[in-house]
Amino acid sequence: MSGFFTEADILRFSHAQEEAYLALRCAPNQHVTMVDMRAMHIQAKESVAAFQVRLSDPRVASRKIAFVVSKSLARMQIKRATDGLNAQLFSTEGEAEAWLFDGSAETVYVEDAGLGRRHAITRAPGRFQ
Repeated sequence: MSGFFTEADILRFSHAQEEAYLALRCAPNQHVTMVDMRAMHIQAKESVAAFQVRLSDPRVASRKIAFVVSKSLARMQIKRATDGLNAQLFSTEGEAEAWLFDGSAETVYVEDAGLGRRHAITRAPGRFQ
């Protein structure tokens, strides 16, 4: 994720996220998520609140969420948005994957039609078919 998110961006993201989750083959809420936010700007208070609601939504809630972040004020916003969730902040994708999958993982890439961006999805071999 990168840049600054408006209310319209968050709405498009939410729709694209719901579509992607419908394609998952694991049981509901058993997926794990890695979000690379190193290029994300500081967000408006309303955007942080909207993401917090989104992250807690039981229809799309992840079992674990790893955020790859830079050292900036955005870290504090992510901590507020993930309060009460099984989420951790990391400096590298490797550290995030190790926490999500105990060190063994494969990465696949999907196109997000809702935002027109390419996303990496990492999964542990044998856990998700």
